[in-house]
Amino acid sequence: MKFSALVLFTALGSASAFAPVSSPRTFPRGILSSTTVDETETKAEDLPAPPAIKMETPEEAAPAPSMPVAEEKPAAPKTTVPDKSRIQPGRYNDKENSIALPFMKRPPTLDGTHAGDYGFDPLGFTEQYDLYTMQESEIRHGRLAMLAVIGWPLSELLAPEWMLQDGRAPSVLNGFNPVSFLATVAAFGALGFFEYKTSLRRVDDKELGKIHKEDMANVWKWGVPGDYNFDPLNLYSMIGNDAYARKGLRDLEISHGRSAMLGITSFVIWEALTGHPIVENSMFFHPNALLPALVAGYVAFNSFYELDDTDEAFIRFKLSSEGEARMENLKLAMPAAGASGQASEDSVDLAEMAEKAANFFSSLGEKYEQAQNAYLENVVKAETTEEKK
Repeated sequence: MKFSALVLFTALGSASAFAPVSSPRTFPRGILSSTTVDETETKAEDLPAPPAIKMETPEEAAPAPSMPVAEEKPAAPKTTVPDKSRIQPGRYNDKENSIALPFMKRPPTLDGTHAGDYGFDPLGFTEQYDLYTMQESEIRHGRLAMLAVIGWPLSELLAPEWMLQDGRAPSVLNGFNPVSFLATVAAFGALGFFEYKTSLRRVDDKELGKIHKEDMANVWKWGVPGDYNFDPLNLYSMIGNDAYARKGLRDLEISHGRSAMLGITSFVIWEALTGHPIVENSMFFHPNALLPALVAGYVAFNSFYELDDTDEAFIRFKLSSEGEARMENLKLAMPAAGASGQASEDSVDLAEMAEKAANFFSSLGEKYEQAQNAYLENVVKAETTEEKK
């Protein structure tokens, strides 16, 4: 009976004794009978040591079902290129100061998401009023200003004298005659009616409105301000048919509109102060040598200097690497030309002028940096004094 007990102990000690099987295990007849044990005498020392019993839970003992192993897909490469199907919010979230005014804090609402957003809001209007409404107002004023900045000088060049006020375009400051007054009232009346009819318009069911709503889905649900579903020449996709390309064209339009608003304001102020039309003795409207000279000077300046686009200063020019090489070549060429007898007083004067210009802009940059440092020191001192109080 000792051998039977050992056999049973060994069978129960194996891991497979607790594993479920597809059919019940059958033992040969008589394997547990006493006659089998009595016929063979075996000492316990001669038997192999029974394996250690490892208790397993049913979950561990049960064989895992054979499941198809899914092939691992390679990880997508990391990229910094934004998804151009939608505008992503928060382009300037990591910048504390404004892009347009680096010495001022960036307004929280102006985070670079929208076209034309460079953080310019010194009076804090974006924190007091609805941003979409203000964007709509700005783009409308910009479009009117672009029309006006062209129509104002054209009227002074082409309109009959009886329509003008001493050669100037009719305006609130320049005055009106009866005919020009009626024409102005009619124009502003038409524009006012258009403003009224479109102030609460819905464009998300139009062709461009649907596109804009998808472009701005990660930003807000209102699409794009200034959308009148107007693009008869299909110019909106001229630089690309994606959200960021469309934003680029909107950025271009708002930049031109802002420049036009400044331009038409300068026209009005100039004529009100001087009493002369803007086209009178103007380099832009009459043949003269001043405009080509300014263009040549602009090209020459950009051949040596470039705008420093760091966030440390608002406007700062620095000598570019190509400009340094051109400056050195110019300095070397002038004495060599003089030694060969080909130099003239004009060439020497040109070299001196170039050197003086370089020194002037270098000193101007240093003075600007000193002024900026002084301003920052005063701000820090004021904040420290305020904290102490």
